[in-house]
Amino acid sequence: MTKLNPYLFFSGNCEEAFNFYKTVFGKEALFNRYKDVPQKDKHLFKEEDDKIMHVSLQISREVTLMGCDITTLPKLLTPNNNFALYLNTDTKEEADRLFHELSEGGQTHMPMTQTFWGSYYGTVTDKFGIMWKITFNL
Repeated sequence: MTKLNPYLFFSGNCEEAFNFYKTVFGKEALFNRYKDVPQKDKHLFKEEDDKIMHVSLQISREVTLMGCDITTLPKLLTPNNNFALYLNTDTKEEADRLFHELSEGGQTHMPMTQTFWGSYYGTVTDKFGIMWKITFNL
């Protein structure tokens, strides 16, 4: 079953926000920083090393709140567009199908690819301006 989770973008204060959310929800967050990106993949990310590349906070069995800092692309961050919908699929084929259909008339940011963190992953903004992060965990 495909799961849908919110993914929040911050302009440099992701860690502060998720430390706050940790206290609100009484859960622990898992932080990964841009400095942890392998050197061969550094070209994918232009953020400062100490900023958050990815954080996840499991609120319930069904819902995980996720986020990152995205200071190099501030034009993407507006009060109504600082989020993405994160789809975690059961199969690689389902990830490809969703990516293909959501990208029709939209804009691909990162094509579906095998990542260094062990997922098959891609990002797209659909024709209505909603950003989608699609993944299949291998």
